[in-house]
Amino acid sequence: MPARDIFHDTVKYALIDEGWIITADPLLIRLAGLDLYVDLAAEKIVAAEKAGRKIAVEIKSFVGASVITEFHAALGQFVNYRLALQTQDPERVLYLAVPVETYDDFFQLPFTRMVVEEERVKLIVYNAEQGVIVTWRE
Repeated sequence: MPARDIFHDTVKYALIDEGWIITADPLLIRLAGLDLYVDLAAEKIVAAEKAGRKIAVEIKSFVGASVITEFHAALGQFVNYRLALQTQDPERVLYLAVPVETYDDFFQLPFTRMVVEEERVKLIVYNAEQGVIVTWRE
């Protein structure tokens, strides 16, 4: 099982505070002889929907020496996990959770925005110090 991101619990409890129920920590996806681990799975019952919403969240801290290297790794994981979820759990929507500082700086660069849009990366932006989700980006 992979190591947890340093802000794993921060994002987990921020989701719980927003009314999400954590259903897997981590979410194991077995596919074609591989075990893939997405950081969290959560569900939220929406009054108008009997089935509710189901999400998976890959959490990243972007605290390493190279933000572009971490972005490449996060994007690769995101694309692989999204494809695996489409096969194993197609109603679950995958999000990449990133710190607000990284979102405000790196994710606003034209190239990063272009990649996020082209790859249809859904984002959860969190504030690690306050332990809250700042915004959801579809």
